[in-house]
Amino acid sequence: MTLMLGVVIGVVAAVLYLGRSVPVDRLPAATTPAAAPVAASPPPAQQVPLPASALPEVQPPAPVSPEATSVPAEVKVATQPLLMPVAGVSAKELTDTYNQSRGTERKHEALDILAPKGTPVFAVADGKIVKLFNSKPGGLTVYQFDVAEKYSYYYAHLDRYAPNLKEGQPIRRGEMIGYVGTTGNADPATPHLHFAVFELDAKKNWWEGAPVNPYPLLTAQ
Repeated sequence: MTLMLGVVIGVVAAVLYLGRSVPVDRLPAATTPAAAPVAASPPPAQQVPLPASALPEVQPPAPVSPEATSVPAEVKVATQPLLMPVAGVSAKELTDTYNQSRGTERKHEALDILAPKGTPVFAVADGKIVKLFNSKPGGLTVYQFDVAEKYSYYYAHLDRYAPNLKEGQPIRRGEMIGYVGTTGNADPATPHLHFAVFELDAKKNWWEGAPVNPYPLLTAQ
């Protein structure tokens, strides 16, 4: 009897134990799907220098030949008026002395431009100083070639040269080359510039050439 009562009590206890609730805090967490991780923004692309072999080859500009910048040889000086070489003298003051006689053996083949001693003398055109020369007839003289080396301009009887003037020097139209004087065989009482133009031949000697009358070239403008 006692044994049976113990069995019944054990069965009832087991039933009561199995039927009680499980604490909430012991329940497993809800297994909701995890949110997909947010992909991080890629870092900004960095500029990677290209190797020299991958860069396009840049060609330097072609050199400009002297012929491309010089005055064409076919351009005649007669088509290009010259600058008045003596300061303060106007074209209307000139006298055409080109065909005047000088003694019994030669013509003048130049212009005498009168001005006070020390008056500035200017280059009549762009070009180059080719010779500074002191001669008995011309005194202190300057020979200048034009840029095409087709014509020579001759300035004589100068009192002195412009400071730092030298042979081989490029010269610009209007740049001073000297001062009016009476050197050489000029009359001391009549200071003037003896100005002549020569057409050069193939030799391009500064002391020779075919004479050209400067008068129309200085009065054309």
